[in-house]
Amino acid sequence: VSVCLSLSSVSLCLSLLCVCLSVSLSSVSVCLSLLSSVSLYGLFEKRLFLLEEAEGGFDQFTRSYRTFGVNRMADNRLVLREWAPAAEALFLTGDFNGWDNFSHPYEKKEFGKWELCLPPKHDKSPAIEHNTKLKVVVHTKKGERLYRISPWAKYAIQAEKQVIYDWVHWDPPQPYMHIHPRPKKPQSLRIYESHVGIASPDPKVASYTNFTINVLPRIKDLGKRLHTWGTDQIYLELGNRSHLSRPGRYGTPEELKQLIDTAHSLDIVVLLDVVHSHASQNTEDGLNSFDGSDSCFFHSPPRGEHALWGSRLFNYSSWEVLRFLLSNLRWWMEEYRFDGFRFDGVTSMMYHHHGIGSMFSGDYSEYFGLQVDEDSLVYLMTANHVLHTLYPDCITIAEDVSGMPAVCRSVAEGGLGFDYRLAMAIPDKWIQILKELADEAWDMGNIVYTLTNRRYGENCIAYAESHDQSVVGDKSLAFWLMDKEMYTNMSSLIPMTPVIDRGIQLHKMIRLLTHALGGEGYLNFMGNEFGHPEWLDFPRKGNNESYHYARRQYNLLDTDHLRYRQLYDFDRDMNRTEDKYGWLAAPPAFVSAKHEGDKVIVFERGNVLFLLNFHPTRSQTNYRVAVASPGKYTIKLDSDEVQYGGHGRLDHNTEFFTEPQPFNERDNSMLVSNTSERERELYAVT
Repeated sequence: VSVCLSLSSVSLCLSLLCVCLSVSLSSVSVCLSLLSSVSLYGLFEKRLFLLEEAEGGFDQFTRSYRTFGVNRMADNRLVLREWAPAAEALFLTGDFNGWDNFSHPYEKKEFGKWELCLPPKHDKSPAIEHNTKLKVVVHTKKGERLYRISPWAKYAIQAEKQVIYDWVHWDPPQPYMHIHPRPKKPQSLRIYESHVGIASPDPKVASYTNFTINVLPRIKDLGKRLHTWGTDQIYLELGNRSHLSRPGRYGTPEELKQLIDTAHSLDIVVLLDVVHSHASQNTEDGLNSFDGSDSCFFHSPPRGEHALWGSRLFNYSSWEVLRFLLSNLRWWMEEYRFDGFRFDGVTSMMYHHHGIGSMFSGDYSEYFGLQVDEDSLVYLMTANHVLHTLYPDCITIAEDVSGMPAVCRSVAEGGLGFDYRLAMAIPDKWIQILKELADEAWDMGNIVYTLTNRRYGENCIAYAESHDQSVVGDKSLAFWLMDKEMYTNMSSLIPMTPVIDRGIQLHKMIRLLTHALGGEGYLNFMGNEFGHPEWLDFPRKGNNESYHYARRQYNLLDTDHLRYRQLYDFDRDMNRTEDKYGWLAAPPAFVSAKHEGDKVIVFERGNVLFLLNFHPTRSQTNYRVAVASPGKYTIKLDSDEVQYGGHGRLDHNTEFFTEPQPFNERDNSMLVSNTSERERELYAVT
């Protein structure tokens, strides 16, 4: 297919059509899918060709943040450029001119662009001082006067008790200089999903500096300490309201750069949660109606509005929108030195129906047809091509629930070019089980199916829970398991109650099973690794603007007698063990047992044998399990260890030897002990 996709040949298309006509009707949809991929790749090639012809290639095109917005030249001239095709006139106002709305007009250029040049002051300093406020004044053809933030603004702040963000000119005389190189792309992706603003036990907006000092060392500890191994990863949700600006609620741009540089010094990769799927309806501090029209960066309504989200939808066929979004990605990579992105809302981008009302059963007709937005797909292909060409170690992740084929295949193969997609069905399955099923009714086969139901050759990020499961309206796994006693019975100085015992053991088992079986990467939302005892709720009118639940209580880990530390230690050692044996980078697991009566799941991956007993009461003695490789096996991680909140019933000096006795489709097998009450899972390593 990759050879076919690189050819723009009529004869090739005719040959493919002939093949389609010669096969059964059941295969016609597959042929049409192939033709669709060829057509899509042709549109992508055309996009690259036009970029080369009109802009000198995507390298120059994606550096447009150096020519749009406000940019200082070598002689301290300031050159300002905007794209506002529907505007009648543009002016610049701000602290620098006493907020005069008419003294600094932009000059109209071709293709809807506007330009203004400000010479330096008499002392040769720039006309606009660093850290001062600005506004673009837009005069519309209807005679309106609108005050706007430049889409290319590099910094925006929100004063206390103020709803609207202010545009602040950011041009420090001594900008932060990165010291540490980017880490290499890791083989095993283990992500610590974080929100900077809540990364503190205090009820306030936390800062970049707090994250650098207090959270990065915890991430380092969670993923690695003992071995020389690959990189940890975090991706940050920073709450950006516009797209190029970075709100100043958490600190300055220089402090964010220092955060990333410090992470790199710890061999931690930093990914940014980027939103190119839609944009806020806000006008005064967003992109909406920037030039006074109902379109500009977006499609006109109704196509340009998301029916459920109440947000605006980008026009990916627009040349200037393409410039803006691709330059946005390049700016984060160059200016801040992020290592990649998690693209939000990819499902909404890929279909004209935005996924609304679609069940996505897996039928190819759902993924190839008039409901697919080709402009969006070509944009995603172009974005991934640009990122992976300029930054070979860049990581891109798609938030996609639809399962469209080839989302995580290379652009050269006709795919969209993402490295991973989120396995979004897995956390939903765990929440459903905990909500609806008694312990005895857990279906081992259905759990395994959910964890392994992914397209072969397309990498997935598995996770047991994310921020969605922690937000008010739902509960985290720990809350579903133990919420009635988490505030009273989590001390290790008192005996465990049945609720706490069950909750702690299942919390570990769910996470290990998801980690080892669910994908080629693993994600954890901050605090969930130790069973954070409260939900997540941001300040709003409904809670009297309270920050009480907009925080993560890392201080609980520093209280040694609380059982939160036991969950943390297990999560840490689970990641360390994966680093040593590398099951995330290994081929998909072979599941040899999913026994409904015994409630046992057994599988092999990465030369590791995993044994999990979910039965609430039945222990197994001399339990036979299948293995591929003959030899001696020893325990490498045991959730029943006392340090993890277990009961310490296994002898770690025990050695298990295989027998040449075929069992469950494997040539070898061995007998192991298998305790009950969800108190342990064993995996042994040859």
